[in-house]
Amino acid sequence: MRKLLIALALAGLLPAAAQAWWNSDWQQRTRITLNTSSLGSETKEAASNVAVAVRLHSGNFDFVSAKEDGSDLRVIAADDKTPLKFSVERFDGVNELAVLWVQVPSVLPGSDKNQFFVYAGNAKAAAEPSDPATAGFDGAMLAAFHFSDKIAPGSDHQARVKPEAPLTIEANGLLAASARLTGAAISYPLSDKMIVEGGQQLTVSLWVKLDDVARAGLLNWGGLSLAVKGGRLVATAGKTELAGGEIAAAKWTHLALRLGSGKATLFVAGAQVAQADAATPALGQGLKVGEGAIGLLDELQISSTLRSADWLTVSAGAQGAESKLVASQRESADDAGGEEHAGHMAILVKNLTTDAWVVIIILAIMFVISAWVTISKGILVSRAAKDNLSFLRRFRDADKNLLKLGEGAVHKHSPLFRLYLSGVRELDKRQIGSSGGPVLSGPAMNAVKASVDADFVRENAQLNSQMVLLTIAIAGGPFLGLLGTVVGVMITFAAIAAAGDVNVNAIAPGIASALLATVAGLAVAIPALFAYNYLAAKIKNVSADMQIFIDEFITRVAEVHGAQ
Repeated sequence: MRKLLIALALAGLLPAAAQAWWNSDWQQRTRITLNTSSLGSETKEAASNVAVAVRLHSGNFDFVSAKEDGSDLRVIAADDKTPLKFSVERFDGVNELAVLWVQVPSVLPGSDKNQFFVYAGNAKAAAEPSDPATAGFDGAMLAAFHFSDKIAPGSDHQARVKPEAPLTIEANGLLAASARLTGAAISYPLSDKMIVEGGQQLTVSLWVKLDDVARAGLLNWGGLSLAVKGGRLVATAGKTELAGGEIAAAKWTHLALRLGSGKATLFVAGAQVAQADAATPALGQGLKVGEGAIGLLDELQISSTLRSADWLTVSAGAQGAESKLVASQRESADDAGGEEHAGHMAILVKNLTTDAWVVIIILAIMFVISAWVTISKGILVSRAAKDNLSFLRRFRDADKNLLKLGEGAVHKHSPLFRLYLSGVRELDKRQIGSSGGPVLSGPAMNAVKASVDADFVRENAQLNSQMVLLTIAIAGGPFLGLLGTVVGVMITFAAIAAAGDVNVNAIAPGIASALLATVAGLAVAIPALFAYNYLAAKIKNVSADMQIFIDEFITRVAEVHGAQ
């Protein structure tokens, strides 16, 4: 029984079963989940070939085990077999920050099972042979301006278009670097050839953080313009003008415009705010950005197709810092090939800190001990009550042979029987009950009772032995668990502070895992509390039976063998 309890306790501490690892040469991976259910960024239809931005930081990625230039990065689909196209905008191993663009073939609507993996940790891996400037985007992406430190500032990821004048770059923007808008126009030589060849279909999206939203030019491209007037987004397509949405100052906001099939549609923060009949105007050969605007600009993307509303929701959700779309979790090859989708408990166990493990192991030992005390003491009390009842029947049926009940009788687990034998021994010393022996005097009777009372105290101590272990579990378990939680929370916040990333995906697993120590403490204390109260009541009943029996035994002996 003891071995079984220990095995069960240890089994409860082990992680869930694992699935295959894509390649054993890669020692770590980060699981990326895109939640398109109502708990994330909800979508209604599938989105195809979405360029998803992935942030890597110390909370979800081990930069120490990765190559310093990030050339060992690989992105694998949810089946853990199919490689996905991706590009690296930033990989800063010193500051432990990276940004990847991953082309996800399909993102299912209303699901929290859209997943893929970012692998790393292979010192022998060679850089991917594909063009890092185009791998993360589909063929319809005409230009994706990142303003990053990975590609020449201001150049795009498709046509390699560079601005006609130097840009002012803000090192820490929305994802990585951003363009600083100073009021002067940023000009690009960009042809509308792909738009014309794409059936006059166009989707423009961008992020802005404006100091002043009263009036700011965002984009001018031939007959097309985007601007902010009075805190609202205004689009002009030829002779058609439409406006809608609210844009707050000093806050990153995602804006989008779709043109095609005779319609112009505006989106602000992922929501459609305006639509009107409009033809795609002639765009010409020059694109101007940010004329009259003060603030920051990032992720200007231009596509020669109509992106769906759900496509824009997923794309913007992955880029925004406050989005609920993306969740990430670091995993390692030491976890026997990575955890399968084993639920929340596997995530908690995975993120336990060393101090939490120490506390939980101590609590597991306490649980095993308290379970052993409960079972062994329960068996002891049950057997004692059963044998007491059997002996008591014989005792009450006895007449003048009251002192002969021990001959040939075995009541191994009966405290009453042992008290009876103790009294008989004392009477035998005084030859009470033997043929021609003396009668029981008052002082002798008191001496016999004192001896039986002494054995009663010993029996009572035996019944209550080890019960203190249950009280230790009841009182100490919650406090030990609380200690593990407090230390775990301190370590989690210290790590986040050192990384400089106040991201909920980095904080939540550590905090949740720290709380597991408190849960473990309560899991030890609560069963011990119930067991203690149950056993204490049973022991009290046996003790009361012994006290009653002592009085009954002495009275019967005095009646039969005492002085008349």
